[in-house]
Amino acid sequence: MPDMDAQQFERLAARARALAEPGPEPRHRRILGLAGAPGAGKSTLAARLVARLDGLAVLVPMDGFHLAQAELERLGRAGRKGAPDTFDAAGYTALLTRLRAPEPGTTVYAPAFDRSLEEPIAGAIAVPPEVPLVVTEGNYLLHDEGAWAAALTLLDEVWYLDLDDRRRVPRLVERHVRFGKDRAGAERWVHDSDEVNARLVARSRDRAHLVVRMS
Repeated sequence: MPDMDAQQFERLAARARALAEPGPEPRHRRILGLAGAPGAGKSTLAARLVARLDGLAVLVPMDGFHLAQAELERLGRAGRKGAPDTFDAAGYTALLTRLRAPEPGTTVYAPAFDRSLEEPIAGAIAVPPEVPLVVTEGNYLLHDEGAWAAALTLLDEVWYLDLDDRRRVPRLVERHVRFGKDRAGAERWVHDSDEVNARLVARSRDRAHLVVRMS
């Protein structure tokens, strides 16, 4: 994960904890989103926050709504995997809607994404009704086109993680290598796909409630 000093992390954890605290009147479950370009550190920071909140939050990544590889190939989008139209944005929005209004006694099951398989896994994340906060992370939480625009209205806060490209891009290449691509293929994928998406994501930065500068 990109560096973050202890004080910065504790400030973020306190802000997340405040979202989880019950108010004087009944309310919907709170949802905190972490957005940013590929490789900015979203998934790692989200996991750290959930661990720090010690049972008050569950992590539900947006990546569980990747379309399956077979469907991407059928649609002719496999070479652009990670672009906005390679996700089930309407399905993600429907899940957020359900998560905001927990039903007593009903656990909601959300999908996860297995990087070793490069496939979504249905029903992999349990969200019990008593958990007061969901943390979700992904590239397009601030995107304003199509079904993505509705997702933003369902999030109580969205933080944009901002990491200098000189650190982010090499880190992204290494991640692809770690999950099976050869270095040349990883560099080509980052240049032709991930960075196209990164430029799109960067356009949504000003919609965030908070910009978190990573280093």
